[in-house]
Amino acid sequence: MGAPFITAIHASPRRAGNTSTLLDQAVAGARARGARVEEVFLRGLKISPCLELYGCKQDGRCVIKDDFQAVHDLMLASQGLMLAAPIFFYGLCAQAKILMDRCQSLWVKKYWIEKQPFGGGAKTKKGLFISVGATKGAKLFDGALTSVRYFLDVLDAELWQSLLYRGLDLEGDVLAYPQYLAEARQAGADLALNLL
Repeated sequence: MGAPFITAIHASPRRAGNTSTLLDQAVAGARARGARVEEVFLRGLKISPCLELYGCKQDGRCVIKDDFQAVHDLMLASQGLMLAAPIFFYGLCAQAKILMDRCQSLWVKKYWIEKQPFGGGAKTKKGLFISVGATKGAKLFDGALTSVRYFLDVLDAELWQSLLYRGLDLEGDVLAYPQYLAEARQAGADLALNLL
């Protein structure tokens, strides 16, 4: 069996933000364990929101021709997925949500075209979710976690692990918490090992 293939999605609007810094560590951990990791930086891509054209009812593929198509192919080819996205107003940032909404085409493919039972099917992939939020609210990540689980479901992936950190806002805040960076690196390494 070859090296596991992981797609790592940087969804933060900041390239050097806290979630991207944590994801950099997870990627390094996975690569140190022999995984092949393809990184995607959503902020630099041109991805339209879902326009509900329902052209995907034909074959389960979105008909909007933009940068989503390449990300779609990477995610489907991957055994592991990493998603790092900050929390805005107790939900996922816009970059992450636009990507998820475009995966409505995969939902159509799985549940309308292939008629799989809801929530059924084998989970053949594993997902790691990394997120930070500025506040310390008890329900800060609840909405995001629900969205991430359903997003991973259409990719036949389980939410294998989540790293969720409160009280981080300004760029670089996470650097004051070396234990968070170490946890992210270990999570990446563990994900790679679990995909072998």
